[in-house]
Amino acid sequence: MPVPLSLAGATPVQQTMRAALAGTERALAGMWVCSGDPVVAEVCAGGGLDWLLIDMEHAPNGLESVLAQLQAVSAYPVVPVVRVPTGDTVLIKQVLDLGARTILVPMVDSAEQAAEVVAAAHYPPRGRRGVGSALARSARWNRIPDYLGDGADHVSVLVQVETAAAVEAAGEIAAVDGVDGVFVGPSDLAASMGLLGQQSHPDVVAAVQRAFDAVRAAGTPVGVNAFDPAVADAYLEAGARFVLVGADVVLLARGSEALAARFVDPSADEVRVSY
Repeated sequence: MPVPLSLAGATPVQQTMRAALAGTERALAGMWVCSGDPVVAEVCAGGGLDWLLIDMEHAPNGLESVLAQLQAVSAYPVVPVVRVPTGDTVLIKQVLDLGARTILVPMVDSAEQAAEVVAAAHYPPRGRRGVGSALARSARWNRIPDYLGDGADHVSVLVQVETAAAVEAAGEIAAVDGVDGVFVGPSDLAASMGLLGQQSHPDVVAAVQRAFDAVRAAGTPVGVNAFDPAVADAYLEAGARFVLVGADVVLLARGSEALAARFVDPSADEVRVSY
């Protein structure tokens, strides 16, 4: 018989992004964790932000390092989200079994793709997630009562809209049952529009706004990546519910450059590097 967490002495599992969004009317601010380092993840987890994105798409993260980072941040009141590199069914199962309660899947261009992602994240009959709860951290090795029966309550699915085609399908994607949030990625969106590196181009901003409108009309929370505070404020004003406003590696890069400009060559021009 499964032992309740309170009796087992285990640390309570962190809430999903779905629950976090439902529990507040304000937007949730988060940051990327791209270093692949659990110490850095823990430092960021204690910073007071609402959520962290542990990235497997553009960062040196595998299953072992993701596990270490989930363990490192588990003592903090922050929502960890793991971005998988692709919507692969096996990889999604593995990341969820590690204890990730919210996943973000990139490059979702259609409602059909979104439905496939949702199916990969849930147990039958709703989906096709493989069953291994007795072996996995996700169920605390069967210490969470009725984990299988309540499986949907333990998982939150976010998908990324980041191409011109996805913007046009954003409303349909957001309406898929089991999609708990849609995250708009201006960088890849700009590239798909022939505007590589121009996330703030008026046409890109307009496309982001169209995606916002379609997702919100479907009643689904919408999020966005925006490291520039002014851009982030504008997207928040436009209705973004969850926003990534920085990254560990970016903060370290700009901070080290500022130190070098101050102490190595104070006469040098201010370092200006695009995020």
